[in-house]
Amino acid sequence: MDTNNPPYAPLPGEEPLFSGHPPASPRRPLKGFAVIFASIVFLLSLVGLIIHQGPQQPPNVAPEKQDDDHHDPQSTSTWEATSFWEPRGKAQGVSAKSNPPVSDELSYNWTNAMFSWQRTAFHFQPERNWMNGPMFYKGWYHLFYQYNPDSAIWGNITWGHAVSTDLIHWLYLPLAMVADHWYDANGVWSGSATLLPDGQVIMLYTGSTVDSVQVQCLAYPANLSDPLLLDWVKYSGNPVLTPPPGINYTDFRDPTTAWTGPDGKWHITIGSKINGTGISLVYTTDDFINYNISKGVLHAVPGTGMWECVDFYPVSKNGSKGVDTSANGPSVKHVLKASLDNTKVDHYAIGTYFEENETWVPDNPAIDVGIGLKYDYGRYYASKTFYDQTTERRILWGWINETDTESDDLEKGWASVQTIPRSVLFDNKTGTNLIQWPVEEIESLRLNSSDFSDVLVEAGTVVELDIGTATQLDILVEFDIESLESSETVNSSGVGHGCGRGAIDRSTLGPFGILVIADESLSELTPIYFNLANSTDGEVTTYFCADERRSSKAPDVFKNVYGSEVPVLDGEKYFARVLVDHSIVESFAQGGRSVITSRVYPTEAIYGAARLFLFNNATGVNVKATLKIWQLNSAFIHPFPLDQI
Repeated sequence: MDTNNPPYAPLPGEEPLFSGHPPASPRRPLKGFAVIFASIVFLLSLVGLIIHQGPQQPPNVAPEKQDDDHHDPQSTSTWEATSFWEPRGKAQGVSAKSNPPVSDELSYNWTNAMFSWQRTAFHFQPERNWMNGPMFYKGWYHLFYQYNPDSAIWGNITWGHAVSTDLIHWLYLPLAMVADHWYDANGVWSGSATLLPDGQVIMLYTGSTVDSVQVQCLAYPANLSDPLLLDWVKYSGNPVLTPPPGINYTDFRDPTTAWTGPDGKWHITIGSKINGTGISLVYTTDDFINYNISKGVLHAVPGTGMWECVDFYPVSKNGSKGVDTSANGPSVKHVLKASLDNTKVDHYAIGTYFEENETWVPDNPAIDVGIGLKYDYGRYYASKTFYDQTTERRILWGWINETDTESDDLEKGWASVQTIPRSVLFDNKTGTNLIQWPVEEIESLRLNSSDFSDVLVEAGTVVELDIGTATQLDILVEFDIESLESSETVNSSGVGHGCGRGAIDRSTLGPFGILVIADESLSELTPIYFNLANSTDGEVTTYFCADERRSSKAPDVFKNVYGSEVPVLDGEKYFARVLVDHSIVESFAQGGRSVITSRVYPTEAIYGAARLFLFNNATGVNVKATLKIWQLNSAFIHPFPLDQI
């Protein structure tokens, strides 16, 4: 028995009762487990980006002479453990890009087969090395991403480039931009694109100068008739913006896609901080070369620290489609999102944008940016949306980083992956949150399916689902439970988000759910589950959770319990969709009101050994589950055959 992992609580002295559904096999009591034109190009990354009014250029932004041989000292492919450890990237003024080293050895006796299995089949990631949204142009979705062409760790940040016609199958293109000027010598960092009415494409991106000052730079396609946008030109007058007075030179980055206001000007917002207060600044421009900073800030939240990768966009209050980035008025709400450097979490809030004074006010200050809702309650950061006007969708991308060690990443030769793109809508049923759902194109990968109806999972039992290979799945699951008539006050097992110590925390009403990426003996597993709390006044609080703690026998892999409260309205069942792609599990509860991304590194529950189970660790209710499960094909992600065009 693996003593590093706590066992799940069994039902003492009680033999399990089982369901008799033919495709499912019963198991023992639970003992151990767990555009403006589609108009955004954003390097989904933890890395920074900057801007400022040209006339207020601070000292030492430009070096006395250009250092063409400058290299980022952090771009080396090796590291040494020292008595003082600083995460990779912090010295360059960006968020941490590495986990604390345990040693300079591998964290586990990994085999090439294990590493090969960890690589995803239908999530986008480069062929190799380190990576960290897209836009639609002339028939192609373009994804520009932060990429280290030299190593599987952060450093030497360039712009990788890939194209797709459907957001699922991708073709790699040559690098779009590299660090080749003094103003981006330490990296070509995050950026956003805007399509102008005359058809021009404007790209603003962050350059980290030779002196590590974050500056805003302008680039544009060399040939607008090229649908692949292979070549980019950097504006000769770069940088166009530098940090304004009162802002630290390493705390000013990540501009949004521009939107037009009633003044006819283009507006962008950029994240920063003043002391411990996270802020979003607003600039206006006519030509993307000369800028004016607005008085005050778009929004500020004390105690949230540096805001990275700020995003700002409208959502329709009653519609089922996305809206253009410049839309405003009584029919829309505005979403403000920030990636918090301090916590590496993407928070958002919904509110109202007042164009007359360039401010945004949250609907509920108690769940303001940084202190309330999250896009994703799991391993997810540096996200960005874009408006796809061809399909009238607001589409969200996010970045999943590794939770193993740098030594592991160097050995396997790659790190990090993008989430499946998600459509984003305002939840007009609750009126308080967004709905996220995988883009419909993912359904093109569905192969054969298995259906299970009313599978009984009694209290304290596990039921195996006989579906064959369980490493690439699209799972729809719906749960019914016995009526909640207990007057007992049930502890919600809550530490912060109500998911507590994970699926071992038993109560009358839960937890119950599925076990993904589990082996036959349940020595490795990842529970995705609901946990309910029933109070004396009859109110039920529902939590949606993911427990990674028994996902891997590797001891030095970061494993956590993630989750949040999720609204379940009258008449709704407990419903989830789970996408399993080898080491990535993306879980969506109640139609996408709450989402959790898990990063797991199993050592035994891989290839044909991976299984899928139902479980019910409640003490006082039985659960019936109805499921439809598809096997998913692999996406075609390969180099573009440029020699054939």
